[in-house]
Amino acid sequence: MPTLADPLAGPISLTWDKLAGDRFYSTRPWLAYCSETALAPAAAVVVDLPGGGMAGLPVSLAGPNLQPFCDWHTLLGQRGLPLPPRFGLMAGPVLGHQAHLLSTPGVGRKEAAAAVRNTLAGTGMPAIGMFFVTPDAAALREAGAPVTPVLLDADAWLAVPEGGWDEWLAGLSRGRRHVVRQESSRFAEAGYRLREVALSECAEATAVQLEETEAKYGRSGLLYLETLRSQARHLGDKARVLLCLPPEGPAVGHVLFYVYGDTLYIRSAGFTYARLRGVAEYFNVVIYQMLRRAAAIGARWVHLGTGSSEAKALRGARLRPLWLVDLSPVSVLAGLDEQVVAANAATLARLSPTAFVSGRWELDGEARAWAGVAGS
Repeated sequence: MPTLADPLAGPISLTWDKLAGDRFYSTRPWLAYCSETALAPAAAVVVDLPGGGMAGLPVSLAGPNLQPFCDWHTLLGQRGLPLPPRFGLMAGPVLGHQAHLLSTPGVGRKEAAAAVRNTLAGTGMPAIGMFFVTPDAAALREAGAPVTPVLLDADAWLAVPEGGWDEWLAGLSRGRRHVVRQESSRFAEAGYRLREVALSECAEATAVQLEETEAKYGRSGLLYLETLRSQARHLGDKARVLLCLPPEGPAVGHVLFYVYGDTLYIRSAGFTYARLRGVAEYFNVVIYQMLRRAAAIGARWVHLGTGSSEAKALRGARLRPLWLVDLSPVSVLAGLDEQVVAANAATLARLSPTAFVSGRWELDGEARAWAGVAGS
């Protein structure tokens, strides 16, 4: 049986960052945070390839401790699909909603997928890949994943044009430009000030705001302060917070973000709603100011992540599908491709409440067929 490596300690830790490359949610500091917060010891599949290359993938032992967003038992049940065992290996980072096949320079995606797939199969354990991007899901399917990937969510990405804010604004429809200008003007007139600090300087206050925002959308029960302190501990000064301050008094909102490679990643945001002035604080702080900052530092993308897909699409974001890929040696989904495609089509419809949002999806090649899009 293949053995799993530890990306945080031992020999592979010395070369893990080379494997992770520009994949922020697969880097050692992020995986260390995941391991501490999710109570899932970090592990990895790492394969030495002919010619000196390597392929890899973060994994963790899954069971009752699965995070709600990664609970494949519940997610598949909601889609009316058969349920694999709860116990097994989760392929991909436990937190972050981004999973990628990793490889050293010169290793092709197909070669990496075959190596990782064969190694996972060799463990004899159920293995479920969560939140894979389309090219990697397709490569794993070609490498022997036994069933069509299952659509989980929409991942929103905002391209940062060379001309920055003005060029981005010009790319919106006339009506949408008017709305954004209004929202920006009202925010400025309200007298808000913005200040960027390290997360370690404001974890307590941001935890309170984050808890209030999560509760507003029906999510609760997480230890927000401990989670933020863990991020600050493992990510250090890379964990940045933009505070939204009124003319007087403490901050009324914030956004937590990371800059890695050519991307600004928005991690979370929170607000004290009773103290807001009703001037589109969320969009100004989380989208407009982050876009301006990304342009100022030369970043090419703002990763807005999952949730609120329509609002993000209306502000120029493209939507990329994220997939569950069953990598188990024996899958309960095997032979049920038509049923999976029907479930994917229903998920796509739910995530696309208007024709405009439907047009913002990046569905190419295999993804169109998997999602049951007509004309695939």
